[in-house]
Amino acid sequence: MRVAVLREDSCQPKKCMDECHAFCPPVRNGIECIVMNETTGKPIISESLCIGCGICINKCPHDALIITQLPSELESDMIHRYSMNGFRLFRLPAPREKQVVGILGPNGMGKSTAINALSGQLIPNLGDWDNLEPNWENVIAELPRGELRDHLTTVSVDGVNIAVKPQYVDHLPKVIKGNVGDLLSNVDEKDELEPICQELGISHILERDITQLSGGELQRVAIAATILREADIYFFDEPSSYLDIHERMRIVKIIQKLSENKKIIVIEHDLAILDVLCDLVHIVYGEKGAFGIFTPPRTTRTAINAYLDGFLPEQNVRIRDKPIKFQTHTERNTERDFPYLEWGGLEKKLGSFSLKTGEGKIHRSEVVGVVGANGIGKSTLVKILAGEHEADKGWITREAKISYKPQHVEAGFEGTVREWLDAELGARWLQGDFNVNVVKALGVDKLVEQNTTTLSGGELQAVSIVICLGREADLYLLDEPSAHLDANARMEAAKAIRRTIEGNEKSAFIIDHDVYFIDIVSDSLLVFEGKGGVEGIANGPFRLREGMNKFLSNVDITFRRDHDTKRPRINKSGSRKDREQRAKGEYFYTE
Repeated sequence: MRVAVLREDSCQPKKCMDECHAFCPPVRNGIECIVMNETTGKPIISESLCIGCGICINKCPHDALIITQLPSELESDMIHRYSMNGFRLFRLPAPREKQVVGILGPNGMGKSTAINALSGQLIPNLGDWDNLEPNWENVIAELPRGELRDHLTTVSVDGVNIAVKPQYVDHLPKVIKGNVGDLLSNVDEKDELEPICQELGISHILERDITQLSGGELQRVAIAATILREADIYFFDEPSSYLDIHERMRIVKIIQKLSENKKIIVIEHDLAILDVLCDLVHIVYGEKGAFGIFTPPRTTRTAINAYLDGFLPEQNVRIRDKPIKFQTHTERNTERDFPYLEWGGLEKKLGSFSLKTGEGKIHRSEVVGVVGANGIGKSTLVKILAGEHEADKGWITREAKISYKPQHVEAGFEGTVREWLDAELGARWLQGDFNVNVVKALGVDKLVEQNTTTLSGGELQAVSIVICLGREADLYLLDEPSAHLDANARMEAAKAIRRTIEGNEKSAFIIDHDVYFIDIVSDSLLVFEGKGGVEGIANGPFRLREGMNKFLSNVDITFRRDHDTKRPRINKSGSRKDREQRAKGEYFYTE
């Protein structure tokens, strides 16, 4: 089955010479494989006449065409198709009673379409895109017996109530006004406002205006607003973003408790949290903006390992060129160059918050992961080290030229991504190893013709990482680079950072809450202790194993290594493995 998709946002007929039409071999032989729409000037591609030569893809100056081949048996699994050359979705995830069902895969694969279909907001057309009045009876008749058919039968007969926790919580202040308490009271259909706020640790911010909240506070408010609604199915889209690991584990327990009486579907890119939260996982793969394919559900461990390996044995499909590999601590390079920057006895007072440090150092070609609770001074310290803030007390051996990516990224540039990269980096982003190992690895090469105002949160994050790593600097500071990136993009970003720092013999501080990300990117850890918003104490940097043990003992969870992939996995509290590791003081097991 041939699939031909036109990326409408990328296609710019006023800025091209209709190369897709002019160079198409069938067109040149008098076959109307591609015709130009008289109204829009954009191409219309006949999939049945297309020979799959790929010439139009390579000739398009705006990378607007996707033409690929899919197994013919998928045709009967098509759930929805938006237009002749539009996005199409194959299969759907199935919500289950008393189980948390996870969805794992890149953004732009149709997860929103799936949610709309499962909630009844969209009646699937089963690929018959010009059918303006699809009906549930035909849809259900095409589905095999099972949870999905039963669910959609209920949707078609009785309807379902859904509650959705949105992905980009940092956009909420732009569309919602008022203080937190009033906003949550308005959606409290269970009369459980007080206990849920206490459970989520947000009782103290109920009087605050929503515009005054941090990213982590916005996330917990959004989760509270979702849980307070009376619904049959709850969808949580990236519930861990902006939360530290302690808060992430708290969210895990809350969602699992909710699943005892409700159906839950979770879209999550933190694989450690997905692993401990979900009972079953659907992998979704495909081509961004072109098509998405949901696999049947697997056990969580099997799904994550298959995703990291990049090969789905049941479908005989490779979804990634290379597997994502994790290293054990013993495989880390133990050699250290001379100290690149040193500090000691630093103190900083910001309002009622105070920050203190011991003595520490960072070496050339070293990546220091920065871990700790929210609001505990991580960003403050690295800004002091880089000269952005002045310390009240203490010493630093030298000043470093820095490149900084803040926690909340915005497109402050008006124009295309290409123009933004040119303005920030000149020709460097097009050259050599940087273009291959960073720009293309993060998929930014496919965004260059997009206007910066149309970028999604994950796309904006990827471009911001490229700009940060592309600047000439001694010290690179990246604050939560994994936020809004899907699981694959996170791993690629971690590897891109390591390659850049090692290859250029520079240094970096990486603040992040994703343990997988920190495990891949870091040589050592700077561990913060204290109380959020009150006091922060920075210890280290420690070697990765020592630092993780110190950090996780404070969080009170243990990790083991997966036997097959070596990825870190959270132990179930009180399990035999958990008890054994606590007895040994090995909170972050490395074997």
